[in-house]
Amino acid sequence: MTQIGRSSRRHDIAVPERDGARVTLSWCAASDRGHRRAVNEDSLLARAPIFAVADGMGGHEAGDFASTAVITRLAEQLGPQFVDPGEISDALRAAVDDIARGVGVTELGTGTTVTGVALTLRDGDPYWLVFNIGDSRVYELQGERLEQLTVDHSVVQQLLDRGLITPAEAETHPHANVITRAVGFNEDPVPDYWLVPIVAGSRLLVCSDGLTKELTEHGIRHFLTISSSAADAATRLMDAALGNGGRDNISVIVLDVLGTPELAAGRPRSGGAGRRARTGPVTA
Repeated sequence: MTQIGRSSRRHDIAVPERDGARVTLSWCAASDRGHRRAVNEDSLLARAPIFAVADGMGGHEAGDFASTAVITRLAEQLGPQFVDPGEISDALRAAVDDIARGVGVTELGTGTTVTGVALTLRDGDPYWLVFNIGDSRVYELQGERLEQLTVDHSVVQQLLDRGLITPAEAETHPHANVITRAVGFNEDPVPDYWLVPIVAGSRLLVCSDGLTKELTEHGIRHFLTISSSAADAATRLMDAALGNGGRDNISVIVLDVLGTPELAAGRPRSGGAGRRARTGPVTA
């Protein structure tokens, strides 16, 4: 398990070529091996401008190696204040090469899921670049409304999309852990990307499926809503997931948007806080 970054109560990011314009964030990251796993194969990155969780697979050292490779390569993009999809994709491709050359690989190979958000620019305005490969997830809370921003790459998600099973059946489906995309296995990584406006007062959650196995969306929304800070929310989510069984490794990053350039200037962003429409998906 590799963790780069942990928490920040307040972090200002200056927007280029916009005098005094800033995005202000607070965040907290946490990870636990859970009650049933011998090791923690999750890894995470929680430093601006990238916040990501990687959930390794392949067993013991192999999964840990794969998730570490992804997080290490993403961390190489931390120099600039903002990144673009191409830089994320390049980091993931480099991680695939690292995994292929690595040790601790099983006969079936090894890989990892990865999901996260990064600060990016579009026409000079800051946005969240949401990215995903696999079944780890990103959620956004605005007010009391929770939205899953990513789409799982899994057999169960495909069955749901085709209307072959119901959401209730998906919760207990025997193929719930079978994913259709990963980083590794000597294959070119194919992330999905979305551009999402950065809204003051919103709260984001980046998490491995160890959390969503133990908490329903109702439970996730409850703990995100009642928590006074990102650190409080991360602690409550982790405690609840462990209390509900902790059957897998659990990793969470909670991000609070404390301020945006529009808030500082006293004007709303185009589309308003109730927009819910994304500008993505986008390509690298």
